[in-house]
Amino acid sequence: MPRTLHFISGLPRSGSTLLAGILRQNPRFHAAMSSPVAGLVNGALEQMGAGSESHAFFDEARRKAICRAIVDAYYAGQQQPVLFDTNRQWTARMHQLVELVPDFRMVCCVRNPAWVMDSFEAIYRRNPFDYSRMFNAASRQTVYSRCESLIHVAGAVGSAWTALKEAYYGEFSERLLIVDYDLLTHHPRRTVELIYQFLGEEAFAHDFDAVEYSESEFDLQLGVKGLHDVRRKVAFTPRRSILPPDLFAKYQAMDFWQDTTGTSAHIIASKRASATDAETQRGTP
Repeated sequence: MPRTLHFISGLPRSGSTLLAGILRQNPRFHAAMSSPVAGLVNGALEQMGAGSESHAFFDEARRKAICRAIVDAYYAGQQQPVLFDTNRQWTARMHQLVELVPDFRMVCCVRNPAWVMDSFEAIYRRNPFDYSRMFNAASRQTVYSRCESLIHVAGAVGSAWTALKEAYYGEFSERLLIVDYDLLTHHPRRTVELIYQFLGEEAFAHDFDAVEYSESEFDLQLGVKGLHDVRRKVAFTPRRSILPPDLFAKYQAMDFWQDTTGTSAHIIASKRASATDAETQRGTP
């Protein structure tokens, strides 16, 4: 295993790519967009599990060693001493990670779910003639069907939201740091300082006016141009929501991390906006 391995997870459209772009300025760090490691580990466990005809060949020690070897092999070429692996499903794999990476920490980027849905809709409308793989013919018909597809338990937002909620209230929640996108864009320097403190890393002089990171080829393959674009300057850009008011209200109260009872997670988040301010954006990824 690498000397230090941490994880980035949380909700989509909530700053994980931006955070990776910031962290990778530090020459000690490797960080990027979502990696396939979580899927590779899960796939291997499926092949070794009770549903496989090969199950009898694998005891617990061997399954654990193979999963550890997958992580080790994937990052074998990275020279940085601190690695961040990004995947939104890691929050549902905490019970596995504590066995594979004993000293890990996980930074979870969040944003009010109403604005997550709004951000996806804005991306969709910016690409009017690209029918991406994000939706099928039925689910892309209207903003209502698109939002319903995203928030489904197996959808891009719903799966990440339920996984994060599992970790937030789980027995390993002390390993989580919840980072609100609004605060990251409003106060990047102080927010990153707190992230470093959580990780136990020495401070680094980041340049928040020159953040560089792009995954344009991945976005084009998905058919969603601009999905992982990161602006050079970390800044707050307010705007109005483009969701119908009933949809915005439906998702606004899903920010469960506003309730800190029943969890030991560390939290860098602002309080929920008042009703009169709710539909004014606090930054646009």
